[in-house]
Amino acid sequence: MAEFQNLFNRVQVRAPGDPGVALPRGRVRRTGEGRASYLFGLIGDAQVGPVYLGWAGVASLLCGFVAIEIIGLNMWASVSWDPIQFVRQLPWLALEPPAPEHGIGIPPLGEGGWWLMAGFFLTASIFLWWMRMYQRARDLGLGTHVAWAFASAIWLYLVLGFIRPVLMGSWAEAVPFGIFPHLDWTAAFSIRYGNLFYNPFHMLSIAFLYGSTLLFAMHGATILAVSRFGGDREIEQVTDRGTAAERSALFWRWTMGFNASMESIHRWAWWFAVLCPLTGGIGILLTGTVVDNWYLWAVKHGVAPAYPAVLPPVVDPMTPGGP
Repeated sequence: MAEFQNLFNRVQVRAPGDPGVALPRGRVRRTGEGRASYLFGLIGDAQVGPVYLGWAGVASLLCGFVAIEIIGLNMWASVSWDPIQFVRQLPWLALEPPAPEHGIGIPPLGEGGWWLMAGFFLTASIFLWWMRMYQRARDLGLGTHVAWAFASAIWLYLVLGFIRPVLMGSWAEAVPFGIFPHLDWTAAFSIRYGNLFYNPFHMLSIAFLYGSTLLFAMHGATILAVSRFGGDREIEQVTDRGTAAERSALFWRWTMGFNASMESIHRWAWWFAVLCPLTGGIGILLTGTVVDNWYLWAVKHGVAPAYPAVLPPVVDPMTPGGP
């Protein structure tokens, strides 16, 4: 094993399925006995199952199914129930939010009511899944770090589809359901509010996004590099530093001048990943509610230079008499 290099090889453990720790009294039983999958073992743990859903998991899947059915059937109806066109145009199909004249009221189904209904069931599904994730961690004696990381993503979802539209007084400010329509909304949103790239919270969000990828890649590469010395047993290396921890620390001191510890790298990665949607949500929430044009805001605060005088002056489109 001294010469083992898992850059090219994979280890797949084959053993009787582990049913897990005993569940607290009153919990629904797990489903299945657990089996090994060679394909899953290539990218992760080979054991599949047993599966635990519980009442929150079942309710979440049901609400998610209803939401997807509403979205899918509305998209299918938009191409006159033609299955070929539905598959062909699926990336471009959308379920649009209500028009601005409806405000934050409840419009007829064909004028945005289906969008509201789909959003309600999708939101219920997401919150129920969060409850399931939190309870599963507590039942297994784990920390609830994953649930709170998921909550950060839920925050951004709620800002885009609920909190900001309510503050703006119109469901029309929300994001449509659909692949390319969602991307079109993002582009139009940025143009409408003076280029979102000048939004400082958008800058932070992108920095944490790229920072997360860099941290995870660096950490994964380091652990793979010292796995022949037991570096993959990171918890042991936190409390009883062995040659893997020492060598990886030396490597980063020699190449970067500074290194994270076996424990702190996970806290860095967790915070970087969580802060990406958290700061992104703040940036979206401030757009239109506090700042109407991010470019003009950036010029005013010295973040961006003004355009050359050879061009017509930039006028805030939200001002009376503007373009």
